[in-house]
Amino acid sequence: MEVVVHLDMGGPRKLAGRYRLLDPSAAGPERPAFDESDRREVTVRELRLPAELRAAALHRAHAAAALRHPSIVRVLDVVTQDDAPWLVMEPVAGTTLESAVGSRRPLPVVQAARAGVGVLAALTAAHAASYVHGNVDPGHVLLTAEGRAMLTGFGLPSRSTWPSADLWSLGATLHFAVEGRPPGASPAAGPEPFRSLVRAMLNPSGPPPVEVIRETLERLAVDRPLDRLIEALGPLPPAEVAAIGLAVADRLRQGQGPHGGVHPGNVLVDDRGRATLLPSVRSGTPPAYAPPEGGLGPAADLWSLGATLYAALEGRPPAPGAAMTRAGVLGPLLFRLLSPDPAARPSLEEVAAGLSPTGRRRGPGQDSPGEDGAARGR
Repeated sequence: MEVVVHLDMGGPRKLAGRYRLLDPSAAGPERPAFDESDRREVTVRELRLPAELRAAALHRAHAAAALRHPSIVRVLDVVTQDDAPWLVMEPVAGTTLESAVGSRRPLPVVQAARAGVGVLAALTAAHAASYVHGNVDPGHVLLTAEGRAMLTGFGLPSRSTWPSADLWSLGATLHFAVEGRPPGASPAAGPEPFRSLVRAMLNPSGPPPVEVIRETLERLAVDRPLDRLIEALGPLPPAEVAAIGLAVADRLRQGQGPHGGVHPGNVLVDDRGRATLLPSVRSGTPPAYAPPEGGLGPAADLWSLGATLYAALEGRPPAPGAAMTRAGVLGPLLFRLLSPDPAARPSLEEVAAGLSPTGRRRGPGQDSPGEDGAARGR
């Protein structure tokens, strides 16, 4: 149901004897007003509804007024004027995501992720209070002058009563932010891992856990995917690659089961070189990083880790017979990781030991083909 404001020149100039409308003839769903009791500016919005829906709308509006979070545009008061309910909200200087994308261009992934962090935080707080927003869309996301994203639209009649619907709508909003259009049958939504996250949020079977969405957005808001780093800088020094591999191995060791999504697009690196392996929102890796035996499991994760480190060292994914010229002391470990025989691959403990500074100082093993070897075939 569409909720609109209707206020003609003969309409009220003051609501509840307190909120003076500053421009009664202004167009748009929200109007500036002045709270003469608390001496502050506010924004008001009329809920024009059939009489039989007003009681439920008032109950929902009062529930919204109890919500408090820095990323929520607060409902300050709910009043009735001429039998019509009105929301009184805090004024926020900024522009909607819809207007920002429409007037300029789609957002970079980093900025879209930052907006997503704010909106997700607002939704998490609302859901914890058993309140479903039900109207998450680009027109209800405000981008402030300070670079924050705030979610408005609280107190309006809801299009859904399920928290998962809010997460689906957030995924659609993020898609719009980077593509400039709503998602279609095959959503694109930017580079990895942003694309996989949005696709997972839009999956009909339900979104990933909120913790996975939050961690992915928070990392994307500040860090760069490893594949983009390789694309920009080319092959990375062995010591940096070893540190990245050690962080990924540690994350795999902490997991409760196979990861199923180890590849450069799922590894984020901050500006100090510290790496993080994101949770796999949907199991699967690009073909170049999938093990020759296929399937999922710890051994498959190890092969994918080896392929990821190879790409970081050589600037390209591994291929049968491809030379390994930059690995240095990491060569023996990579050859074991890329073995076509799952049983021949090292354990995560061996990987961590081999990537540690102490392990790297030991140099290549006697059975290593060294730097002149080749990546093993599939």
